Formats: sequence, structure tokens, C-alpha cells
Amino acid sequence: MHEETPSTYGTQRKAAARNRVAIIEAAHELFAQNPLVPLSEVAKHAGVGAGTLYRHFPTREDLILAAYQHDIERLTATADEVLARHSSAKAAFIEWFETLSAYIRIKHGLGDALHSAAAQDVIGASWAPTTAAVRKLVDACVAEGTIAPGHDPADIIMVMSFLWRVANNEEGVGQGRRLIATVFSGLQAAPRSIGAGEGSGHGSG
Repeated sequence: MHEETPSTYGTQRKAAARNRVAIIEAAHELFAQNPLVPLSEVAKHAGVGAGTLYRHFPTREDLILAAYQHDIERLTATADEVLARHSSAKAAFIEWFETLSAYIRIKHGLGDALHSAAAQDVIGASWAPTTAAVRKLVDACVAEGTIAPGHDPADIIMVMSFLWRVANNEEGVGQGRRLIATVFSGLQAAPRSIGAGEGSGHGSG
């Protein structure tokens, strides 16, 4: 019996790890379709019981944050792969940001829970790897001449945030593509520093 215990324990841990990934993958797919989908549906889609889901993720917030974190970790590691798959760095940039916007919509499903300490920890931890991935995409676009040198990747993330604010439908996709074209028109010019108070418009008559 004692000899079998480590093997049994290892098998159980592997099964638990597989269940966790299956639940997160199911949550990613179903939350993207409907942020209010019942967790029982997530469990069913993952092929596990409700008890197994709640052992891994005691609350809905826990699951949404885990799905978001998993997606961001996976996406930030794909910048090189996306660039290698496209002949145009600009096309790679657009695809990467459109994927990011889909993942961030999952995060928005948290609503007021976004202000919790756990949510802020996850969002804060994702910022550095996200910025590093965007830097790779920006550098590639600079090299091909579609973005002027000198733009801060963090600024570009802020500018591109419109993508997760447009409607999540065909009309929103069209609007997003138009706005992307506008953004690239602006990014082809070198960034301009604006001093404090300049351009604010306050006090103008």
C-alpha cells in the first residue's frame, strides 16, 4: 500500500490539473459568448461535476479571473509566433490586439468585482508582460515603417483600448477596423510631447 501512495497521489494531482485547465478553457469559451452563463453550464462543458468546479474555483469571480489570467499569459507569449505567421507586422499587430480585446471582455464580465483586491492583483500582474509583448509588435512595425519610432507601448495600449469598448458584433468589428486605420495614421507621425496645461483648452474663450 505504501508503495502505491506516491503514484496514486501523483495521478490524482495530474487529474486535478487537467480538470482545472478544462474548466478554464470551458469558461473562456462560454464567458465570451455570455458573461452571465451559469457555472453549472461551464462544469458540464468541461466534463466535470459542479463539486469539482467549486473545489477549484469557489466563486464566480475566482473562475473569471483565472480564465482572464490564463488567456493573457497565453497571449503575451504568442507575440513572436503571430509576427512569424504574418508577412506584415501591422497585420500581426492588429490580430494580436483583436485577440486581446476578446480576452478583456471576459474581464469586464466581473463588473463591480473588478475593484476587489484579487482582481487588481491579477490585472496588475498582467501589465508588464502585456507591455513587453506590445513592445515587440511595435518594434516590428517600426522596422517595416508602419509606426514611427518613439511611441511608448503603454501609450499604445491605452489608445487601442477602444477595441474592448466597441460593440461585440459585426457593426462593432467594422467600427474597430475604421478606428484602427485612424490609429495607424496617427502612429506614422513621431510622438509629440505636450507640456502641463498645453492643449487642455481651459480658459479659452
